[in-house]
Amino acid sequence: MSERVIPGRRGGLITLGAADALWAGLTAGSAVPTASAAFTCSPADARAGYVLLGGRVVATVQASGGPWGVPEIEVRRAAAELNTVEMDRRDLVRIGPFRGAPKQEHMDGMPLRWRQRITQELQDLSDNGRAARGEGGQLHHLAGIDWRRKLVEQTRDQTARTWWLPRAVVRLLDAAEHTEAQWLQAARTRQESAAVTEPPSRRGQARAAAGRQTTGPDGPTVPLRPYNGELQGYLYSVLSRKAGISRKVAGWTCAICRTAPAAVLDHCHEHGYVRAPVCHSCNTQERPDHLYSNDIRVADHYVRLFHTHAADWLHHWHRCPGCRTRTTLPLPHLAAWTAHIACRSLRPTHRDPRGSRGRKPCGVLRVSWTGSQSAPRSCLLTVAVDFCPSGEHRVLARVPYREAAERFGTWLAETAPAVAAAAGPDRLDGLPTRFRPVIADTSSEDLALF
Repeated sequence: MSERVIPGRRGGLITLGAADALWAGLTAGSAVPTASAAFTCSPADARAGYVLLGGRVVATVQASGGPWGVPEIEVRRAAAELNTVEMDRRDLVRIGPFRGAPKQEHMDGMPLRWRQRITQELQDLSDNGRAARGEGGQLHHLAGIDWRRKLVEQTRDQTARTWWLPRAVVRLLDAAEHTEAQWLQAARTRQESAAVTEPPSRRGQARAAAGRQTTGPDGPTVPLRPYNGELQGYLYSVLSRKAGISRKVAGWTCAICRTAPAAVLDHCHEHGYVRAPVCHSCNTQERPDHLYSNDIRVADHYVRLFHTHAADWLHHWHRCPGCRTRTTLPLPHLAAWTAHIACRSLRPTHRDPRGSRGRKPCGVLRVSWTGSQSAPRSCLLTVAVDFCPSGEHRVLARVPYREAAERFGTWLAETAPAVAAAAGPDRLDGLPTRFRPVIADTSSEDLALF
C-alpha cells in the first residue's frame, strides 16, 4: 500500500516512498513520461543531498539520523513545471551511437551526464541481450523521466542502428544536467567559504554534522544570462582555444530557443565565424536526415527551419558575417532550401494510400551538388525524389549555384525583411576571400558542413 501524503507533516517533509507516489500521481497526465521511483531508483541518491526532477533540483534532508525526506512543496513545483512541457513525438534528435565513442563505466552516484548513461545502458542491452536494470529489477530513469518509453531505434541497411529521443525530452535532460552542475558548484563554493571563515573547532563540528545530516545549499545559483551578440565576429578557431570558454558558454541561454542552457558554440564551417552559443537540441535541429559525400536528404524538420520558425533560424545563420554579407547560406543549407522551397511546386504527388481523398508529396526529397561554393560558376544543384511509391527516381530540377543564391535573396526579403535589411555586399573587409572546401562527415558526429 502506498503511503499517504500528509501536507505539513515534519515541517513539510515527506519520505522518499511518499515522494515517489506523489511524483507519479501528479505527472500521470504529462506529455513526458515519468518514472514511478524517481527518488528511490538509480541514479537518484538521497545521500547526495538532492534529487533531480526534470530541470529542477529538489533537496533531500536527513534529520537526526532518521529516514531521508524531501519537501513536499518542491515535488509539487517540479511536477507542475514538467506538466507544462509540450512534446512533438515526430520531432526527434539523434543521441547515438556515434563513431569512436568510448564505452562508459558504471556511473551510479556520479552527476547526470545523461548521454553517457543512455549509451552505457543501450550498449549493455546490445552486448548482453538484456535490459539494464537497477537494484530490485527496476529500470533506471533520468531526472524522474522514463526515457525508454520515448526512445526510438532506427535501422539502416539492417545493420546500422541509431537511437533517437523527442526534442522536448532532450531539452529537459540538458536542463537537468545544467541545473545539477550549477547546484554542485554552489555547494562547493559555500563549503570553501565556510572552511575559510570558520575557526578550526567549528570546522571539525561541521564535518561531524555532515555525517548526520545533509541539506542542499540555500540560496540561488547564478541565473543564466541571455545572449546579446557578445561573440559576434569572432573566429571559432581562435575562440575555441581560449581557456574557460566552455564555462562561459554554459552561462548563456541558448540563442535560438532562449529557454535551455547553452552547451556548444555553433559556428559556420564555410567561413569559420562563431554564430552563437546554443543548446544541444538546437545544435542538432539544422542537421539533415542523412549526409552523404555531396548530397543531403531533406527531412521534415526543414518545415521548422524554413516555415514556422524561419525568421529565428535565418537570423541565427546570418550571425556569420560571411553569410550575412553575401546574403546567402552555407552550401548544404542553400541546397536544402532550394529543394524544399524553390522546387516545391515541381514535386509530384500521389493519392494517399490510407484511403483518404487527399494527396501526399511523392517520396523523399534529395539534393546533390557538383563542384563547390568555392567555384560558383561550376557548382550545380540537382533536386531529385527518392523512394517514389511507383518505383521512380525522378530528377525535378538542376539549379546553378548562383541562381539558387539569387532566389534565396528574393525569398529572404519577403520572409524575413529585418534579416534581409541587415545583409548586403558593403561589408566585405576582413571576410575570407575563399570558401573552405566542402568536407563531408557521414558518421553524423560533427557534420562538418554545418
